[in-house]
Amino acid sequence: MSGLYDSILETIGNTPVVKLQKLASTGADVYAKVEAFNPMGSVKDRLALGVIEDAERSGALQPGQTVIEATSGNTGIGLAMVCARKGYPLVVTMAENFSVERRRLLRFLGAKVVLTPAAEKGSGMLAKAEELAAKHGWFLCRQFENEANANAHSSSTAPEILAAFADIGLDYWVTGFGTGGTLKGVARVLKKESPATRIVVCEPDNSQMLGSGIPQPRSADGRVDGSHPNFRPHLMQGWSPDFVPKLTEDTVAMELIDRVVPVSGADALRLARELAQQEGILTGISGGATLAAALTVAAEAQQGETVLCMLPDTGERYLSTPLFEAIPADMTDAEKAISDSTPLCRFGAPPQANVDEKPAVAAVVDVDAAADEFVSEVLGDESQPVVMFALEWCEFCWSVRKLFAHYGIAYRSIDLDSVEYQADDRGGKIRAAVSARTGFQTIPQIFVGGEFIGGATDLFDAFKDGNLQRSLADNDVQLAEVPERDPYDFLPKWLHPR
Repeated sequence: MSGLYDSILETIGNTPVVKLQKLASTGADVYAKVEAFNPMGSVKDRLALGVIEDAERSGALQPGQTVIEATSGNTGIGLAMVCARKGYPLVVTMAENFSVERRRLLRFLGAKVVLTPAAEKGSGMLAKAEELAAKHGWFLCRQFENEANANAHSSSTAPEILAAFADIGLDYWVTGFGTGGTLKGVARVLKKESPATRIVVCEPDNSQMLGSGIPQPRSADGRVDGSHPNFRPHLMQGWSPDFVPKLTEDTVAMELIDRVVPVSGADALRLARELAQQEGILTGISGGATLAAALTVAAEAQQGETVLCMLPDTGERYLSTPLFEAIPADMTDAEKAISDSTPLCRFGAPPQANVDEKPAVAAVVDVDAAADEFVSEVLGDESQPVVMFALEWCEFCWSVRKLFAHYGIAYRSIDLDSVEYQADDRGGKIRAAVSARTGFQTIPQIFVGGEFIGGATDLFDAFKDGNLQRSLADNDVQLAEVPERDPYDFLPKWLHPR
């Protein structure tokens, strides 16, 4: 991908196909289509653009209308990108058991996230989306049944695959299913244009809905009528909701599927990690699961045959899931041993001077008159009684900002290292003027009504004993009525004093 683009939406698709060199040890060649190269990191970017643009063409989606969809995360993140670029408000419904990274990414992109109880499963978040759409007149994407979902893959993913294997041929295409859009959209094109390619679908081994042959319960109007009887909770987020989507049912009815391979959660986790550590490719649990099925197929394939598996998304979407459970945040014993093998910059040893370190700049002795006058003006401004002299990069300062944000405390932050205060070392002069008043050199330094409160931990202590609340009330500063938190919880873990 290269060149100039008028919109991030033009970068969707054209993801690379990569040959696996270490994990595929059989005679068959195994390739992976790495959908993490899409701008929002997953294959669902394709359907997000396809569904929205189809709705625009048909008139089902009007300018400025709110879009809503039930999603495990990736579709919602793709929709958030598309809606942000096109100017549509977005609401997503999501079962509470999906990873928190997805919720935060959605909100970062401007979407609203409505959580549904985990016990209600995928059908619960779908029912909530339908209810909200009907109540408010919002456009419901209906990704599980919307033909525009499958069409997006027929027009982009499938031609990319055919082009990649035009010279060597493709014997097996392996994918899981979430909505069934990728499955239906690609399978029908491959069956027509490359009939020798066998379509392999994988699903969790403890939740075999397709493999069971049991039809999905549906009401007379064709809507999902409860969970599939064979559904069980499983590890593959984004795969196999608790019902068989219509697009997947269509693929089965069209007899496009040649084989269904069950995959264990343990194999999905193991292969996602091995793919990262042996091939350098980062994917999520569903990607590890698809690779597990592809390797099963490859082990039974003939010498020289080709297998392509879909890797739906990036592993960064799974940091709070079992995929990263065994990955520590702190140094391991082996890492500590590496650190201790040299004397500099290690824990448990006194700081040592760096031979390349420049001499420290002499402290300012005389207080700059203009800086001192500025501090007086700031501290005397009755319209903004809460003032923090801070640094943009300081984690203690950000801990204070989080407390202020949680309780809705209006404040003014003088960020001494920001561009506004860099010229002629103005920030340094202001800091010296503040320190001359307080006798403290540390940052942040916080004032309420001109009274010095102290630094971050001093502020937290004042909050815990009620002195801060009294000082704020004396200066007509309101606190939001929110659940009270221990202020020390706002500190980063490595700064936590307890």
